[in-house]
Amino acid sequence: MKRSRARFAVVSAGVTLALVGGLTGCAGTEFTYVRHDDGRTYFKVPATWRQVDQKALEKATTGEDPESATAQLRRQLVWSIAYDAHTEPSAEHLLGYGTGDEPFVFARVTKLLPQERDAVSLNGMRNSVIPVTESLRKEYTQVPGYPLTDFELLADDVLQPEDGLRGVHVRFNYTVQGAGVQTFDLTSYLAGDGKQVSTLLIRCSAACYRKRAAELDGIAHSFKVKRLTG
Repeated sequence: MKRSRARFAVVSAGVTLALVGGLTGCAGTEFTYVRHDDGRTYFKVPATWRQVDQKALEKATTGEDPESATAQLRRQLVWSIAYDAHTEPSAEHLLGYGTGDEPFVFARVTKLLPQERDAVSLNGMRNSVIPVTESLRKEYTQVPGYPLTDFELLADDVLQPEDGLRGVHVRFNYTVQGAGVQTFDLTSYLAGDGKQVSTLLIRCSAACYRKRAAELDGIAHSFKVKRLTG
């Protein structure tokens, strides 16, 4: 079955979310702790999960050749990382293809250009990886071969934790062509200074998500963004 190669290189139509920085992980007994280099964004995943090849991830999520000049320029602003519970980690698993019903976590830290900051909205954060709002979902249904159908919204909350942060948490189902019903859990925060967006997306099949809800919710709740000090 042929799948569209543009299947999840998705961002809000009104806001280009650029990513910056680096993430470092330190393995513990039970978890791998992943932290952005500037110390603002961090989360944890089970230590048995494996990191996805970076170039493959970038190609899958942007549609660009990682060796192209465009990708090199983007890398100055864009950074992402993913962890896969499958024994053979793959960027293909972001949407659920060939996972053996294992979960996948994708994280991004986004440094916004000055002209982009005023355009950031809660809906832009909802749509930052996969279309969630009705208007953007309708737009992407016009893309030939687009593999996501039968959207179901499960939760949608506005977040205002501390330090001037604002964000969203949305959980939703999509039927993915060739992979069945998948549950996606997305948390996205805009920093108090308006210069950075941090996003975490967790994916597993709907059945897997129900079975492993406590484990996956623990990953989502570990996702924190803090204000820089000093």
